[in-house]
Amino acid sequence: MSEQNSNDEVTLKQLVEKGREWFYYILSQWKVILLVGVIGGALGFVYSISKKPIYTATLSFALEDEKGSSSLGGALGLASQFGLDLGGGGGSVFTGSNLTELFKSRSMVEQTLLTPVVFDKKSSSLAEMYIQNSKWREQWKGKSKFENIQFLPNAERKYFTRIHDSILGVMYDELSKGGLSVGQKDKKVSIISVEVASINELFAKYFSEALVKQVSDFYVISKSKKARLNMDILERQTDSIRRELNGAITGVAVANDNTFNLNPALNVRRAPSARRQVDVQANTAILTELVKQTELAKVTLRKETPLIQIIDKPILPLKKEKFGRLKGIIIGGFLAGFMSVIYLIFRRLFKLLSQG
Repeated sequence: MSEQNSNDEVTLKQLVEKGREWFYYILSQWKVILLVGVIGGALGFVYSISKKPIYTATLSFALEDEKGSSSLGGALGLASQFGLDLGGGGGSVFTGSNLTELFKSRSMVEQTLLTPVVFDKKSSSLAEMYIQNSKWREQWKGKSKFENIQFLPNAERKYFTRIHDSILGVMYDELSKGGLSVGQKDKKVSIISVEVASINELFAKYFSEALVKQVSDFYVISKSKKARLNMDILERQTDSIRRELNGAITGVAVANDNTFNLNPALNVRRAPSARRQVDVQANTAILTELVKQTELAKVTLRKETPLIQIIDKPILPLKKEKFGRLKGIIIGGFLAGFMSVIYLIFRRLFKLLSQG
């Protein structure tokens, strides 16, 4: 038992001696570590100067999606008996996290990039503004397939080439990885925040506003599409029945004129007037019901149309995040010094292994 303790004690002493040996070795190389640290600090300083500041535009909004009330239940049931679907029920795919994912979808981002904006005193698209910020035009000089590439405002995607699609794909990847953030800051509050980070202050502001408008329009149209289609159908049917009723009323007047001072014994001549009277009564009843259903459809459309209320818009100057010079010196010096220590350790281990 004592022999085992003695072996453990010797092993611990050996570890302490080895640690002390390595410590003095690293300490003896302090000039090298200091020199590398100074170089790293200088590189960090240069990086902090060359690093452009990042501007962040934040836009927050609340979504008010009013569902059909119970008071409409009876009216909606009556409408369904006539074969009319006025909506007012069911859920939506654009709720919760699905709505935030809609903001980050490629379709919405690319359509936003084609939004017209004014910069450098000329009208262009956000995609062209992004290309200018990234200085891609300078890199494309001498490359014929890229030099003439243009992204006109509100351009239709069906006319884009494979190169257009690949460039938009790169823009989308860069924005989705670090330039665009969408979410709720507090799960208890139904306020969604959209943040866009860019080296160009105006691009961050324009893109955030254009993206919210693009998604808002798409969301409202999608949510109210069914109710709007039903209302359009009802309005066309109402107009058609109204024309038929007007024609029947005119027909009654003409038939009455034809039977004016008619011999009471000739009742067969009064048949057209009677038929027209029946048409007037039938069309009047149908028109009355259609007018009711049309007004109900308008109410339903208003209920089904969500309201996206902007709370805060990005206001210039935007929040700016810059890599500080002192921070660059400290981080650069620390990383360079740490890497030099790692290098010295591995170099000595390699020598020891090669000697062994």
